[in-house]
Amino acid sequence: MGRINISVATTKVTRNADGSFSYNKRGDAVTAEEPLEIRLSGTTITTTMRTPGHDIELAHGFLHSEGMIHSAQDVTNARYCAGATGPDGQNTYNVLDITPISTVRAPGLENLRLTVTNSACGVCGSTSIDQIMHKAHRPIAPVELDPETILQLPEILRKEQKQFRRTGGIHAAGVFESDSTLIVAREDIGRHNAADKVIGHLMLEDSLDTPGRILVMSSRASFELVQKAIMAGFSALITVSAASSLAVDLAREAGLTLVAFAREDRFNLYSGELAEAS
Repeated sequence: MGRINISVATTKVTRNADGSFSYNKRGDAVTAEEPLEIRLSGTTITTTMRTPGHDIELAHGFLHSEGMIHSAQDVTNARYCAGATGPDGQNTYNVLDITPISTVRAPGLENLRLTVTNSACGVCGSTSIDQIMHKAHRPIAPVELDPETILQLPEILRKEQKQFRRTGGIHAAGVFESDSTLIVAREDIGRHNAADKVIGHLMLEDSLDTPGRILVMSSRASFELVQKAIMAGFSALITVSAASSLAVDLAREAGLTLVAFAREDRFNLYSGELAEAS
């Protein structure tokens, strides 16, 4: 599926030193955004706007974050629906059906997201803090990060943002060991999708239970991202932009280290402790 970027015609307008404007017509690479309908045994669970690629990881990560599955062993098959075709008769690869083991059940109607979630959405306020704490089954291992490590990790992730350098319109998620080793990085137009992709990758690699890992996002720290970090058992979430009030509340309740505004030479610590300077 070579649809990560799409070239479109654009006119670049530039103000000159004398106050006049220059107009340059050219092609521009923009990030692809297409719907992905995720089904569980034929039942539509959600439709999310995403950047095509790593869809099976995304689906695994999403189902895990929602508490529907706990490991890759809970899924027996994942396939694109053959009947989902476009005007040209070709498969759109925009409908993915997940077949779970017999003990996994589709959620009740009250938990289905049958409307399209946009690329900045997520749980959309559908899940309370108490419900998340009840569903979370991976304990969070406390971690004390030193300030230098916190500032290094977003820079390491930024170097992995290949599509961002081409389009400027895509988020990245990266999972790191506490020694700053990058395990996996993924990009998507939706920040929650990028997080689901790295979580799904770890699930498929059967390494989601490794304690002490850090989720780093090129976005703000929202409620749904903190939820995903907690459900995956990460020890810390680091973001380059702001944190919301509910994200802070949930992180403190769960014991998740939460860092926001991690850029250049500063950051804000909202939850957790820092390692003492040597």
